[in-house]
Amino acid sequence: MPDSEERKRETPLRQQKPLQPRPPTATDVELQARNAHLRPNDSLNMSSRMGAPTEDEQLLKRPAPTPSDFTRSDTWRVLRIMGEFVNGFDTLANVEAAVTVFGSARVKPEDPMYANAVEVSRMLSEEGFAIITGGGPGIMEAANKGAKEAGGISIGCNIELPFEQGVNAYVDVAINFRYFFVRKTMFMKYSEGFVIFPGGFGTMDELFEALTLIQTGKVRNFPLILFGSAYWRGLLDWIKGPMLAERKISPEDLKLLVVTDSPEEACRLVVECYNDRCWQAEESSEASKVQAELLDAPGSLHPPNGNGSKQAGPGVPIESPAKADAQ
Repeated sequence: MPDSEERKRETPLRQQKPLQPRPPTATDVELQARNAHLRPNDSLNMSSRMGAPTEDEQLLKRPAPTPSDFTRSDTWRVLRIMGEFVNGFDTLANVEAAVTVFGSARVKPEDPMYANAVEVSRMLSEEGFAIITGGGPGIMEAANKGAKEAGGISIGCNIELPFEQGVNAYVDVAINFRYFFVRKTMFMKYSEGFVIFPGGFGTMDELFEALTLIQTGKVRNFPLILFGSAYWRGLLDWIKGPMLAERKISPEDLKLLVVTDSPEEACRLVVECYNDRCWQAEESSEASKVQAELLDAPGSLHPPNGNGSKQAGPGVPIESPAKADAQ
């Protein structure tokens, strides 16, 4: 009778196939052509050129059960992750105030949102903020362009993907990442707020990551500006509809989520929150709108306490769910 370890090794369910190269999809080919004008980023393109899995894909794959395989993969991969954190912290350590701009990489220069992203970033740069993006095309390129034209600091945090990557021509400070969670840490740690333009899954990921951190008290006085009311209307209707009605969230979770179509308003709200006047931004937020609708009268959630946040006050019309977690 084989022992326990031998039985495990012989169990078909535990037999793993080695990672196979990911064949390019039609979307990959389309994005490859669209990104052809970007500056080459050779250090992030090795996987795509060799047909090998990306570092993130290898990290997220369950390790083989033998100790020797684990030692050669995940244990040593930790050092590379540490190296990415150190490199990011070192590169951005002297950035005093910055705003991260998110949005679709598929937006073209003739799209009105491209021009709006240029303008928002230009205005924020003139106020003294550095601009951080993912460093790619579309909205990212537009934001870096606005910072560059205003003489501000233009930062691009590029990520390794299965297809060829590049950095747009308006990035002054470029940082390469192979792990999404390290890159996301840099976006949050070095930003005073997010301006979020229409985008896809990656943009939604950053939005809800920030909302979760705000809800759980991990970050404070952090404005989230959603630019383009028509694009965001359906999502906001769902958040303020089933999600709020079923008490999965409370109104105050939306107190720094603001929707606008105005570059001037987006810039003003970020500046107000940075200058410790977040309560002014809250008066324009989705939380204030929810409160007004529930009370059928205008007004903000709570009166300001003078330090950039608001004291809890009476009259919140619906009971808030427990804040033990963000589920």
